[in-house]
Amino acid sequence: MTFKTKESKLLLVLGTFFVANAILSEFIGVKIFSVEATLGIKKFAINLLGVPNLSFNMSAGVVTWPVIFIMTDIINEYFGLKQVRRLSILTSILIAYAFLVIWGAMHLTASDFWVNQEINGENLNMNNAFSGIFGQGMWIIVGSIVAFLVGQIADVFIFHKIKKITGDKALWLRSTGSTLISQLIDSFVVIFIAFYLNPQYHWSWQMVAAIGLVNYTYKFIVAIAMTPVLYVVHSMIDGYLGKDLASRMIKMAGRR
Repeated sequence: MTFKTKESKLLLVLGTFFVANAILSEFIGVKIFSVEATLGIKKFAINLLGVPNLSFNMSAGVVTWPVIFIMTDIINEYFGLKQVRRLSILTSILIAYAFLVIWGAMHLTASDFWVNQEINGENLNMNNAFSGIFGQGMWIIVGSIVAFLVGQIADVFIFHKIKKITGDKALWLRSTGSTLISQLIDSFVVIFIAFYLNPQYHWSWQMVAAIGLVNYTYKFIVAIAMTPVLYVVHSMIDGYLGKDLASRMIKMAGRR
């Protein structure tokens, strides 16, 4: 297949960014960062559902998730529901494949000269560091992939339901609305599987609900803040495609 038409080139670019950012989110997601400390503000120390001193400690994966959901909505807008579903399934397979490769790499015997190294003035066992960073538990991997798929399916379904009501108007409503609902689902699914069902942790439902709500609050704020970016990307694509072609693609996408 050659990518000669504007439509095919656009789908290639959008799909590539979609897949790349989804896989990046999984790998950088092993780092937990403090939103408040990063912004230089005092931690909130929220008490919620009997769980004390909660603050916005987020997976670094949330940094690239807004890009994924913008790509999801843009692909949905121009290419339709089925295309997003195909990409979501393909991405889930690639994430699972990436983790399988990492698992294999972890079991390779490390070279002696590589194991002990000095990084920033500190002696580190590089093999342990590698395993610690990339060796996520199976429950977390499963939870992450399931949450991704469920969130994506919910996003595209809600997007089209809203579009049937609003037509081509109110892009912000169908895009941001679908993202807010799908992120609500995603926030709880991954925690429920990775920490509630996992016998290693077996968190209480109060802990799952409290941390899920805190995580969702952050994602809610980011989703609202990213709405203007969606319009900028939409405008750039319309300029690339041309008004007539863009309108035809959007109408066709609504029928797929």
